[in-house]
Amino acid sequence: MFKKIAADALGLSDIGTIISPADYDKTDADDYVMHEDDEKIYFLIKTKADEYCFTNLAIIHVDGESAVSSKRTLKRYPYSQYKISHVLLETAGKIDMDVEIKFMVGNEKFDIDVRKDQIEQLKDLYKSLLRIAEITHENSIHMDMAAQSLDKAVSILQNSRTDDQNLSDTYKNLTDFGFTWMTSVREQYHEKDFGSVYEKYINN
Repeated sequence: MFKKIAADALGLSDIGTIISPADYDKTDADDYVMHEDDEKIYFLIKTKADEYCFTNLAIIHVDGESAVSSKRTLKRYPYSQYKISHVLLETAGKIDMDVEIKFMVGNEKFDIDVRKDQIEQLKDLYKSLLRIAEITHENSIHMDMAAQSLDKAVSILQNSRTDDQNLSDTYKNLTDFGFTWMTSVREQYHEKDFGSVYEKYINN
């Protein structure tokens, strides 16, 4: 009991281990991956209480209350709904036993400790999350620009001097065009699947 308390105080009791692909099927997180929709695990970190699963479609957090409890809470963060940001990697000092990867998913903050002898593998995850964050940020800029352009076109039309019938027809045509155009823009810049990013940077 004393050893457990001391370990908790030193932050040594919940250091994560990066799981090899051959053992993904032995984890709890694998049960919640949507294999039916071609979802694939690319990286998985397991601690005594939690699992952090990174797939092409989402980050899955199997949240354990404690290392001795069998109770789990499943949290899923699809990339299409939650932006990744503030990605940081902290390497180990001479007396540290772990390295840390930190990031935000939406408003949720993650701080995951991993064994320092797995730093090279963790660098791959860091690169992947950093690239996903960059892509989603760039895509949001394009989406905002597209929406602003459409709003400007509508504003110009509303201030134009045309008769009511022509204005009505033109507004309808612009609305129809705008919907089709924004749908196309969304399909181009609202990415849901980042498997290609993980495949580029992850070297299991």
